[in-house]
Amino acid sequence: MRLPIHQIDAFADRPFTGNPAAVMPLKAWLPDSTLQAIAAENNLAETAFLVREPAGWRIRWFTPEEEVDLCGHATLASAFLLLTELEPGDHVDFQSRSGPLAVDREGDLLVLDFPSRPGTPAPELRDRIAAVLGARPLEVRKARDWMAVYEDEGTIRALRPDFGGLKALEAFGVLATAPGLATDFVSRCFFPGAGVPEDPVTGSAHCTLIPYWAERLGRTELTAFQASARGGQLACRLIGDRVRIGGRAVKVLEGHFLLDGGQGFQLKS
Repeated sequence: MRLPIHQIDAFADRPFTGNPAAVMPLKAWLPDSTLQAIAAENNLAETAFLVREPAGWRIRWFTPEEEVDLCGHATLASAFLLLTELEPGDHVDFQSRSGPLAVDREGDLLVLDFPSRPGTPAPELRDRIAAVLGARPLEVRKARDWMAVYEDEGTIRALRPDFGGLKALEAFGVLATAPGLATDFVSRCFFPGAGVPEDPVTGSAHCTLIPYWAERLGRTELTAFQASARGGQLACRLIGDRVRIGGRAVKVLEGHFLLDGGQGFQLKS
C-alpha cells in the first residue's frame, strides 16, 4: 500500500522555518491505531490525514503520541496542498472534531477561521507555572491550554522550561506570551504531554492568545510572532467568537508512505 505524503512548512515563507507538518490525503480511513503509528513514524509535531466525504474534506490531526482536537499549522498545510495542487481555488471547508473549519486565500496569505477559546483568570496556577517555566508570570489564564503572561519579549525568549514538570501538569499545553518588540505579541508554546516539548508555531494556541491580546490592546487586528528556534509570523484577527489566523506555507518534501498489506492493515469504509 502506497500512501501519498507531503511535508509542508506552515507559517513560513521559506523552507526550514515555521512549523513542519505531514499531510496525507487518503481514499478512506485507516484504523486509528495505524494512523497513530504513521504519525509516530513521521515524528513531526502533527500529521494531518484528509479524506473526502459527502459533506467535504474531513481532517484529523495526530501528534507522535495522540490524536488532538485542533491543530492550526497542519490545517494551514493541508489547505495549502488542496488549494495549490489537488483542488486549486481560494476556499476550502474542513469537518473536524472541533466543528467546521474554513481556510481562505487572502492575497498571499492563507487564513484559518477557527473558534475563539478565551481563557479565564487562574491566579492559583502562578506558582506552578513559575516552577516549570523558571519565571513568575504576571497573570495566568486557563482554557484548553494554560496561558502565562509575562512583562516583555526578552523574558519569553530566555525561558528554560522543565519539560518533565510541564508534562506532569493537567494542561494540554502551556503558552508563554508577552508584548512583542516588532509585533503586537510574542509567544512560546509547550506540549510535552502530547509528545511535542516545544512547538515551533502553534495555530490552535492563538485561539486563546488572540482574544486576550485583542482585549488588552483594544484592537481586533494584531500581528504575532512565535519565538521558537524556527520562528513563525502570524496575522491575527478577532471576529466575535471566531479568530482568523493568517500565514504562508512552503512544501519541502513529497513521496509515499509504504505499508505492508500482509501486516493486516485494512481501509475503513
